[in-house]
Amino acid sequence: MAWVGFAMVSVFMLLILTRRLSAIVALILVPVAFGLALGLGPELGKMIMDGVLKVTPTAMMLMFALLYFAVMFDAGLFEPAVKRIIRWVGDDPLRITLGTAALATIISLDGDGATTVLVVVTAFLPVYLRLGMNPLILAVMLLLTNTVINIVPWGGPTARAASALHVDALEVFLGLIPAMLAGLAYAFAAAWWLGKRERRRLGWVAGQALAAEPAQEREAKASHRPRLFWVNLALTLALVASMGLGIAPLPVLMMVGLALAMVINYPRLADQRERVAAHAENVLNVVALIFAAGAFTGILSGSGMVDGMSQAFLNVVPEGSGPYMSLITALAAIPFTFVMSNDAFFFGILPILNGAAGQYGVDPLHIARASVLGQPVHALSPLIAAPYLLVGLLKRDMGELQRHCLGWALGSSAVLILAALATGAIL
Repeated sequence: MAWVGFAMVSVFMLLILTRRLSAIVALILVPVAFGLALGLGPELGKMIMDGVLKVTPTAMMLMFALLYFAVMFDAGLFEPAVKRIIRWVGDDPLRITLGTAALATIISLDGDGATTVLVVVTAFLPVYLRLGMNPLILAVMLLLTNTVINIVPWGGPTARAASALHVDALEVFLGLIPAMLAGLAYAFAAAWWLGKRERRRLGWVAGQALAAEPAQEREAKASHRPRLFWVNLALTLALVASMGLGIAPLPVLMMVGLALAMVINYPRLADQRERVAAHAENVLNVVALIFAAGAFTGILSGSGMVDGMSQAFLNVVPEGSGPYMSLITALAAIPFTFVMSNDAFFFGILPILNGAAGQYGVDPLHIARASVLGQPVHALSPLIAAPYLLVGLLKRDMGELQRHCLGWALGSSAVLILAALATGAIL
């Protein structure tokens, strides 16, 4: 079963990496095909349903969380922060880099990397170009902040890790909060250093403007609800506080939060339908992926493949290193997530690492946390869409982006891992 399991994971990864099949299709058809080949046909239905039921809470949470933050974005909750940061930075390169990091941190809370890239680049790229600053600094700030904030429970990596290992996404997140704060401190330290360097390069002097053009005000959208800003802010803060206090299960909190956000901001039924429709494609893709992952892991576990693969992996782990499988997972995530998609790593490799760790009594929660700490490097992978969107907006090539950002990304992963070790999040 170990060899069959490795073959199944390899086929799945090959189909994903070569883009022969979408992740959703591969997650369903590959394990079904292998299960039928093994003669497990009568049992496949139960295995799939068991796996799907285990990921249902995660899928619920993601669906309502993505819609909630999308509605908050549409209503303009983040717009005052965008405008104030743009006004505050002026023409000081140091303030601009710090402002870029601050805005990227705020917008990243929606859990959608593409939205963060679009908002931050649209707001700041004209400022960078007008002052003659290096636009790749903007890319560094996006990378260092978005990949850290994306560890939130409704972000892709945490949701995938929780689904693959059948652990609670909120528990994964709460244990990593100190590491995330350390990662953000690293990001803002990088912003300060790069801003000081740009000051020297451009010869900026306080009180001496580098450009006469003022930053343009962003136009208000029809979906904005500026009069409800404080209500929306209070609702969001209350929702975040409820998560931290564990008042109710996360999916329930997100369901109630979305319902309140809809009623408050868009009381008309037509407007509610329009907001849901505007984000339906993104939400449907994510939820379908989670359910498909449940089918994959259900067959992988129910057939005994995980047990066999874990035992095979144990045979090559150096003696005495078993208790440190969470650290091994964190280090392995850096190269693995660069050369393969998140889907391939979290649903193909991570269950094997977790199975091996379980032989030594390592908590799956620690393995799940460790698995997301390589995301800063993953963000530069040529196998995902986000960096292509970024280089397209910045009018640079992928190689230039990777050369400029890889060192900073490795540093961010190192800080996250060291902080997680120091706080006991992964050991």
